[in-house]
Amino acid sequence: MSSESDQQFDPVEYKETTREQWQTAAERWHRWGPALEEWLGQATEAMLDMAEVAPGARVLDVAAGAGGQTIAAAKRVGSAGYVLATDISSNILEFASAAAQEEGLTNVETRVMDGEELEEELEEESFDAVICRVGLIYLPDQQRALTGMLRALKPGGKIAAIVYSTPENNKFFSIPVSIIRRRAQLPPPLPGQPGPFSLGGGGVLEEAYRQAGFREVRTQLVTSPLRLSSAAECVRFERESFGALHQMLSGLPASVRGAVWEEIEEELRQFEGADGFEAPGEMVVGAGVK
Repeated sequence: MSSESDQQFDPVEYKETTREQWQTAAERWHRWGPALEEWLGQATEAMLDMAEVAPGARVLDVAAGAGGQTIAAAKRVGSAGYVLATDISSNILEFASAAAQEEGLTNVETRVMDGEELEEELEEESFDAVICRVGLIYLPDQQRALTGMLRALKPGGKIAAIVYSTPENNKFFSIPVSIIRRRAQLPPPLPGQPGPFSLGGGGVLEEAYRQAGFREVRTQLVTSPLRLSSAAECVRFERESFGALHQMLSGLPASVRGAVWEEIEEELRQFEGADGFEAPGEMVVGAGVK
């Protein structure tokens, strides 16, 4: 018989599982880079604009992953600027480092770092801007992460982050989430628990910023459709690189996971048309000032 305590969220275990997943998925996530940049390119430019990433700036990139936005920031700041890309996974940062080298960028440094432990790792008031692309949502203690980002910023420095908006406006992700949740008999996420839509509701990201001490908080919605060749390709993309789905699936026997992905693909076919697969998507880009 399961008790309520069995369902309790364990942030330490969650983070360790997350690290392991990204260590394993790093190469596949990197391979999907062109699709990621097409999907998130407009939101990324909005994030860099709102953070005022400009020539000569020092930029901290938290949960940088394979570094698509790191490279974009490094090109903006130029040789007089500097970008520190941090992530919990050493494997994925190797791809960010290699991408910077391929682009001939000498202003990028990578460092393995937990986004919740910035206070222990970084000098106070040492960055002009902090950026975070679809990473803040997966940190168990978002307030600790945000206060660490605030501390790392110089007075007047800016934060900008990208998060998913609502499940309704990102069905390519929320459909798999709901199918897996039903199949694995998972309870709904608790308020404050990390997850893809944890900061997407109206005013939620703004309130998190204000609580951490940021001022002049503002957000904008960016339409971010996911375009691929087919629903099958979308499933392959999600199977290979959406760690949140794998965490949810981990409670199901391996023998039934194939059938779950088949059901997901069937549902996602609603977004197939004459020109391939196009699923509506929407991101919130939020900024604040120290």
